[in-house]
Amino acid sequence: MSNTRAYTTSELLSVMCGRAMSDGQIVFAGVGVPLLGATLAQNRHAPHLTILFEGGIIGPFIKPGRLPPSTNEMRTAEKANMLLNVTDVLSLLQRGYVDIGFIGGAQIDQYGNVNSSYLGDVRRPTTRLPGSGGGNDISSLVETIVVMPHQTKRFVENVDFITSPGYVSGGKSRAESGLIAGGVLKVITDLCIFGFHPETRRLSVQSLHPGVSLDDVLANMSFRPEVASSIETSEPPLPEELEFLRYLDPERMYLR
Repeated sequence: MSNTRAYTTSELLSVMCGRAMSDGQIVFAGVGVPLLGATLAQNRHAPHLTILFEGGIIGPFIKPGRLPPSTNEMRTAEKANMLLNVTDVLSLLQRGYVDIGFIGGAQIDQYGNVNSSYLGDVRRPTTRLPGSGGGNDISSLVETIVVMPHQTKRFVENVDFITSPGYVSGGKSRAESGLIAGGVLKVITDLCIFGFHPETRRLSVQSLHPGVSLDDVLANMSFRPEVASSIETSEPPLPEELEFLRYLDPERMYLR
């Protein structure tokens, strides 16, 4: 894998997230990389993209240099269309008004299930994690994009706990579990983009980022995923995309 590139990992992930959004969509973005990606999309190709925050804010336009540190901080309300309470904004998921939700976590498995609750045995966990927040609501009710670093400790065959369900145990098991809507659209990492096999619902390598080989991807996972018959190469971040991200986050709050 080539280490020579003119952008950081966070910049790469932000660009890939931004390209995954379309004009007119309503997205649960959260703060950090997904928010940078959503704001980039608004600026470049999706001016009618609507951002929702778990704290109840609908339709903000983030001000450069004033990125919010959390979804409950009032910088998330910059030029917002509406402020609701948490229950009301999450009810939009249940009512089918949201197109895409972004989540992350400590672990993801072969079926896209995400763990953000604990590591180790439930009776004596080695590490306690922040928990679900709105992650379970998002992953249970709408199409989801998972964003996380590509590391062996994160890509495990079976997560220690399913905080946010993907395709559960594969095949039709998600619908059979009562989750009739949503599902994981893709998983975006700093090495590649995964989709899911249409029948097994296992992770499937679809696109490699510039300078990354399939061996790089497989070497940083604890299981072997499916591999698409034709793997694409992601277009690298464009200079104008990077310029806007750096304008948006001049103090490198998230673009480290």
